Amino acid sequence: MDKKLFRSLLLLITYAVVLVAVIVKLDEVTGWLGGVLAAFQPLVIGAVIAFILNRPCNFFARLYERALPAKARNAARPLAAATAYLIVAALITALVALVVPELTHSIEMFMGNLNTYAANFQDLFDWVVTKLDLEQLANLDLSSGISESLQKLLNGALDALTNTLPHLIGMTSVLISAVVTGVISLVFSIYMLSGAPRLTAQCRRLIQAYLPRRAADTVLSVTRLTADTFSKYVNGQMVEACILGGLCFLGMCVFRFDYAPLISVAVGVFALIPIAGAYLGAVLAVLLLVMIDPWQAVWFLVFLVALQQLEGNLIYPRVVGTSMGLPGIWVLAAVTVGGSLLGLVGMVVSVPLAAVAYTLLKRDLRERLAPKSGEDPAGQTPPEAPAP
Repeated sequence: MDKKLFRSLLLLITYAVVLVAVIVKLDEVTGWLGGVLAAFQPLVIGAVIAFILNRPCNFFARLYERALPAKARNAARPLAAATAYLIVAALITALVALVVPELTHSIEMFMGNLNTYAANFQDLFDWVVTKLDLEQLANLDLSSGISESLQKLLNGALDALTNTLPHLIGMTSVLISAVVTGVISLVFSIYMLSGAPRLTAQCRRLIQAYLPRRAADTVLSVTRLTADTFSKYVNGQMVEACILGGLCFLGMCVFRFDYAPLISVAVGVFALIPIAGAYLGAVLAVLLLVMIDPWQAVWFLVFLVALQQLEGNLIYPRVVGTSMGLPGIWVLAAVTVGGSLLGLVGMVVSVPLAAVAYTLLKRDLRERLAPKSGEDPAGQTPPEAPAP
């Protein structure tokens, strides 16, 4: 038998046996994969942290390379990484010191005024029923229903706390494991960020050494495009969310809206979610404000719409970019599918993934259609031959 045919048959049989074994032992294989992923979790988290801080680290590295003498330029990258971490730590400390007390005060004030808000909501409901002549809903007592629901929620929380106390040791072990994972991830991220150029060069050499040249060029091109797209998107979204939350807080303080810290933090956090984030933040704010004063909720919606227009037309293009290269319909489709598959994380990462896929598809289509349309792969029509 031909050796090439024998090798192909052997590979086919091996593939079939492995596939059958995976299907039969699917639960065990899934558990094994879960264990492998858990083992690599600190490395993945560290890589994500290093990826997010890579752009500011590159900025500080360029500054240090200009400022330091030639003999000390090797220390530019570690100094830049340390500066990036110090700035992040300072920002987190400032956020905790300034926002958390105000946020706690807002939550305490909201919990203390729940009965008043329930009564206000009942008055609003009665007014709507009277105006619309909804006689079948006239005797509906929402105030007591809201109070009973909140009481049940409080009792459920107390029961959960009571039932959880015997498992305090298990919770402590989980907390210790989370702290250890976080510390290891931070250490990994420091090593990756400080040695990013060397690590990138090593990965590039590995790809070029073990893959054919054409495949290596393709892998490097796709990796570069993916890294650029994600870096631009993630950093831009975080900066844009902080700006939007800050502007919302300033505007709510100027117009004297209630619960400015609580609502502003919610708007900033939800701004990380493309498309749906603005609506989720608006819904939460309206639910809080309508129980205080319905007109305040209406005016807040007007303010938030104006702020969203300012953010979408002026701030977002300058921070994130004029476009991710993805049409609006595909942004909506990516957010919908990503949210259905992976929840909140899927909604956040689906847009850059779709942008990368869309860009690669455009490139491939241009290269495939260029010979048929008389154009070169760069999209330029070749000059006509001179007449004889």
